[in-house]
Amino acid sequence: MQTLRDWVLWFNADGPDGLLNGKAPGNASILNDAQRQALADIIDQGPNPAIHGVVRWRLVDLMQWVFEEFRLSISKQTMSRELRSMAFRKLSARPRHHAQDGAALEAFKKTSPPVWTRSPPSKRRERP
Repeated sequence: MQTLRDWVLWFNADGPDGLLNGKAPGNASILNDAQRQALADIIDQGPNPAIHGVVRWRLVDLMQWVFEEFRLSISKQTMSRELRSMAFRKLSARPRHHAQDGAALEAFKKTSPPVWTRSPPSKRRERP
């Protein structure tokens, strides 16, 4: 009986679409739109070492900034999720040895001919 009652309530609330299984709403976001915009602005400007004490933004640095600015405690995972929803991605430089010589690297590379080669044009004989 309870199941039927739930179906009737869902149907009355949203019509036939109310009977479809949807994604659960989950918890509300910690940051509101104004706070998200301020976070996006600070990321776009980049850190100022004299003010922020860092040369690049890490998640923990942004968590600290959000706490200092808005007094909101946010976890690393949640900060990552918020940034991904705002279309920011983690970019990291490819590691490079401090003593790597670019000229020696280029000289060491092997240059092999392409696997395929075009056939020379054929010389047709004229028939008598």
